Amino acid sequence: MAELESPNVMPKLIAFLSSLLQRVAESNDFNRGFKPQKISVFHGLTRPTISIQSYLERIFEYANCSPCCFVVAYVYLDRFAQRQPSLPINSFNVHRLLITSVLVSAKFMDDMYYNNAYYAKVGGISTIEMNYLEVDFLFGLGFHLNVTPNTFHTYCSYLQREMMQQPSLNFAESSLNFGRSLKVHLCFTEDETSHQQQQLAV
Repeated sequence: MAELESPNVMPKLIAFLSSLLQRVAESNDFNRGFKPQKISVFHGLTRPTISIQSYLERIFEYANCSPCCFVVAYVYLDRFAQRQPSLPINSFNVHRLLITSVLVSAKFMDDMYYNNAYYAKVGGISTIEMNYLEVDFLFGLGFHLNVTPNTFHTYCSYLQREMMQQPSLNFAESSLNFGRSLKVHLCFTEDETSHQQQQLAV
């Protein structure tokens, strides 16, 4: 999508994705007492002190991957959440899921990309941990990495539409709510004939 190459678009996209993930994480933190959630390699012992937005901005600044990688990383997170309902995105795992999803998308999408040791430094973790996270993420996705042009366009259209509705990036009344609980997360079926919108509790 050509719009992603615009210098003004990516900061807005980063802010929007950060806000979405923040809301999902906070909602799932709240729901921890009501639904059983597994502990995985993505879970930290404590909540990271760096905000989701600052972390994603750091990844964007230093990873030097193509802008489309962030959309694909979002697709991967969506797929992961659908395939691993017992591992919802929360404030203890969102940072590791983010760095891993961008790493995997860069390797899949870009001809040139940094190695795991570099991404580990960007993400503030060890290379060994980065390697483990990558493997677990791939198995969590069922190695379903291909993103068709139709699927990519569907996600881009959704993100673009939502960002246009939030021109000031004031997310206090975000339309991600969809009039329901903040625990919902937009996802799409992978059926190329009908990209139906579903609401998925992550």
